Amino acid sequence: MKLSILDRYIGTTMLKATGMALLILVILLALFGLIDEMDDVGTGSYGLRDAFLVAMLEAPGYVFEVFPVAALIGSLIGLGAMASHGELMAMRGSGFSLRQIVLAVMKTGLAMMLLIFLFGELVAPASEEWANQHRTEKLQGKVTLKTRYGFWARDGRAFVNIRGILPGARLEDIYIYEFGDNRDLKLATHAERAEHHGDHWLMFGIRQSQIGDTVIERRELAQARWDSLLDPALLNAIVVQPNMLRIDELYRYIDVMRENGQTPTDYEVAFWSKLATPFATLVMLFIAVPFVLAHQRFVSIGQRIFLGIALGMAFYLFNRAMSYVAVVYNVNALVSALLPALAFLAIGIAMMRRVR
Repeated sequence: MKLSILDRYIGTTMLKATGMALLILVILLALFGLIDEMDDVGTGSYGLRDAFLVAMLEAPGYVFEVFPVAALIGSLIGLGAMASHGELMAMRGSGFSLRQIVLAVMKTGLAMMLLIFLFGELVAPASEEWANQHRTEKLQGKVTLKTRYGFWARDGRAFVNIRGILPGARLEDIYIYEFGDNRDLKLATHAERAEHHGDHWLMFGIRQSQIGDTVIERRELAQARWDSLLDPALLNAIVVQPNMLRIDELYRYIDVMRENGQTPTDYEVAFWSKLATPFATLVMLFIAVPFVLAHQRFVSIGQRIFLGIALGMAFYLFNRAMSYVAVVYNVNALVSALLPALAFLAIGIAMMRRVR
């Protein structure tokens, strides 16, 4: 993609303003998150330092969530400053057309879109996992570990490795290693899946190896009761919220839940919302152009910031409302994810037609 000097100038200006807007929004949300975490300080071994750490680890999730709003505010501020200094007028007077200005903004938007997509896939989910794991260990006093090989926990004299944790207290691919008084391995168990019923777990597709001093006895069971100390609440606490899962994980969860007769609406909404967020970023950048060009000289920087916050909040609330509507009223998840962005795109196109 070839960039002219003016393309780079517009892009740099917008990136700087968007970065500042994003930093302020994330700091505010992190402070609110810290205030929420303060309610748990004093529970178990959860202290003030833990609350601060968890709030910081959750901050990357806020980056992905509010990036379209930050892009709108930043583009209004960046383009607005150029308009106030007469730079946009000079560009158009020198032959840089409205179409070229929009294209320059969209080129920057494509870079932002790729950046936020990668951030939402690589950084935010891992950070959220660390936050959940640290909070759970401190609040409930149980040592847990989530690795590339699944979730690990100690259960009395046994160590449990769970490769898959699904909504509704359902586990997949479970390994249990039980040790004796001398720390020697006595029983190794593998179960295909497990479900929680009342005060116990029920395992299915079981293969066990009973290890003696001189012989190993193997047996298979269709199902068996598992009296484990593992609390479903503990497992639910370490599961990352749907909107913080990677796209491939969301797709897998949706597929598994459908196979088990469950309704995966929350995960479908999160799946399409993650795909719609980069598109929403482009829409926010696009809509900023007619807002700035319609009032190039007669709007102060404070008014532009207020306008950006108002529009951003309107989009954010509309987007959240559609997510709830999709879950409660079983509205198509793709429609609920795209409708806010499409509505703002229609507003931007209508306003663009009035710009001369």
